[in-house]
Amino acid sequence: MAVTMPYGGWTALIDDIVGGRWSNPETGMLASVPYEKIVIEESLDGREAALVAGLELGDRYTVVADADTWDAMGSRVAKALGSLAPVDTVILEHPHADMADVADLSERLAGAEGVVAVGSGTINDLCKFVTGRTNRRYAVFGTAASMNGYTSTTASITLKSGLKVSLPSHAPSGFFIDLNVNAAAPAYLSAAGFADCLVRSVAQVDWWMSHRLIGSLYSKVPYIIQDADEQELNTRAKGIANGDIAANGYLHRVLTMCGLGVSFTGMSNHGSMGEHQVSHYIDCFAGEKHPGTLHGQQVGVATLSMARLQRLFLDSEKPPVIRPTKIDREGMNARMGHEIAAQCWQEIQPKAFDARAAAEINEKLADIWPTLRQELKAFALPVEDMEQLLRDAGGPMTSADLGLPVETYREALVHCREMRNRYAFLDIAADAGLLEDFAAGEV
Repeated sequence: MAVTMPYGGWTALIDDIVGGRWSNPETGMLASVPYEKIVIEESLDGREAALVAGLELGDRYTVVADADTWDAMGSRVAKALGSLAPVDTVILEHPHADMADVADLSERLAGAEGVVAVGSGTINDLCKFVTGRTNRRYAVFGTAASMNGYTSTTASITLKSGLKVSLPSHAPSGFFIDLNVNAAAPAYLSAAGFADCLVRSVAQVDWWMSHRLIGSLYSKVPYIIQDADEQELNTRAKGIANGDIAANGYLHRVLTMCGLGVSFTGMSNHGSMGEHQVSHYIDCFAGEKHPGTLHGQQVGVATLSMARLQRLFLDSEKPPVIRPTKIDREGMNARMGHEIAAQCWQEIQPKAFDARAAAEINEKLADIWPTLRQELKAFALPVEDMEQLLRDAGGPMTSADLGLPVETYREALVHCREMRNRYAFLDIAADAGLLEDFAAGEV
């Protein structure tokens, strides 16, 4: 059966953006993004060397993979590149995107010229960050549609303190996807990537609310470039669970567009607001209770919680009423440790409202709520639809599905807002005195 793809192929529109032929509707200027080549095709078998050859990565290649991604595609890539130049290999054992593994990989790549990553989230973030620090170009062959970070110019790295942050980095010179390989990856990986796409609804609601209430920068461009593909992807949610090639193709398109969106905004808010804070908190502070789940899996569960929280407000004709922000500094110390708590305390001060600022927010909410409510409802997918989509894709739906103690999940819902300065409905709910009661009902 033929695979149904977009008119113009799997990189339709992506090619125009990367090639500087697409006009930004907000500025009228042609797009300028830091990528040279993005290729998504049903098969890249036999083309690996040709794809890398034009990137001028150097006179010697180092292929970086782990045991699984080496078997999936790494050995094939290394063999193909051997026709161009000498090839070294670095096989990582159970890698983590943290500063310890950054230091280890930096040492192992100290003499490397062209770095070619073969893998998904962790492999890509490590190679991206290590090469970015030394201004060396790299390329990546993705092996699973598990996250949107392939085309992001940031890397998610856990610091020595244990705090997971998005650090400035650089884009791959080339990003290559063989859909046959990606569709054959374990289905839970694609389900995690699908959850990262399902975020759009709740992130846009949070981001627009933040823009209207406190003047946060907002851009519609990331949503414009992925809108049509998001709709196509959602109709193929069941295909994600079944390893369908077309479903994985649209999944990679949406993930790629989301990553490209960072090039237009300089930030990841369009796909990372309250729901991502929940997942970050779990990763940073669950400790031995962490079940080893993927970031995207946790994001999916948190996205459903955020959708339910947002609906509580959007179903009400009365505007929220907030009080001065109360954050337990000693509680932060106990949960996070003094070093991380001090860093987060400084980070969240811009959204910690005193009595005067809270009164100003309430006055604005009273004035604009009828309009704002309708604006936000236009962005929101119905909660029931989101639940069905994630279920169809095979993603976890609850903390129990994750294998995470429900008390730990509820703690993340209540306290994750203490980690970042992004203003979300979690903050409104907390300042309105509703968040703890809401979290107590989440499973």
